[in-house]
Amino acid sequence: MHRHRIILGPVLIGALIAVCLLDQWMEGAALPAFLRPLFWDRETAPPGIGIFVLCASVSILASRELAAILKANGVEASKRVTTTAAIAGLLVSCIVPAKFPATVGAAAVSSAAVGVLVMSLVFHSRRKTVEGVVASAGGTLLSFVYLGLMAGFILAIRREHSIWVLAWVLLVTKSCDIGAYFVGRKWGRHKLILWLSPGKTWEGLAGGVAVSALLGVAGLWLLRMVESGLPPVWTGAVAGMLFGLTGQLGDLIESLFKRDAGLKDASSVLPGFGGVLDVLDSPLMVAPVAFWWLRALCE
Repeated sequence: MHRHRIILGPVLIGALIAVCLLDQWMEGAALPAFLRPLFWDRETAPPGIGIFVLCASVSILASRELAAILKANGVEASKRVTTTAAIAGLLVSCIVPAKFPATVGAAAVSSAAVGVLVMSLVFHSRRKTVEGVVASAGGTLLSFVYLGLMAGFILAIRREHSIWVLAWVLLVTKSCDIGAYFVGRKWGRHKLILWLSPGKTWEGLAGGVAVSALLGVAGLWLLRMVESGLPPVWTGAVAGMLFGLTGQLGDLIESLFKRDAGLKDASSVLPGFGGVLDVLDSPLMVAPVAFWWLRALCE
């Protein structure tokens, strides 16, 4: 597993950088006439198209893993329904233009949630039985919120900031995972939460947060060289610690899902990491925190 992490980790980071470059290249590009109605008659591409494609792709894979987790826990779940719910949550997070009133955005999210709930209730009662329908609807709404709305905050960050600010948030978040893994393997002695995540240690957590704080400062320093309106460099340490700790909380929450279902990993699609959910768990939890942190401190 250690060898697989060493090999696949840089590949995933390289893929993220490639998507960021593609997203930046697409921003502001002229849209063909037949595509403009899809973007509210914009003549140029909005920011975040590349990130949306990435989020949609990983949400589809992760929603299938979530369906498997629900089934392992005795909850009837459909991969089609959980995928539809995740994509609905993601779409409703980005289709409302910024010029629309806030009430329209809130109503759009609420309407999507109602639609997902009704869809799930109808689908899971199609055999004319009530057994397990409520639990299945709860699982569908979990996919809508966890893999849809929470991933939507990644798109929200991109809508308000450059692609490199978003990349900084994601890399700082994952750097805590990397630091915690290596420090924990070398010096970990005291278990963090033995009954929930036996591999995590307090030493690993401290090392991971230290790494994310350092990368937070270094990344913000580089960003301030090319962008204006960003907070002081020293706040990068605060952001790094905040994102790192929040990301570890996200990891523990996903461990809660898996342990409740009696699973070690969400799947084996990513050797050394587990499943897509095992990689997404920390960014999903950090994205809302990062959005509001940036909104509060950026000019």
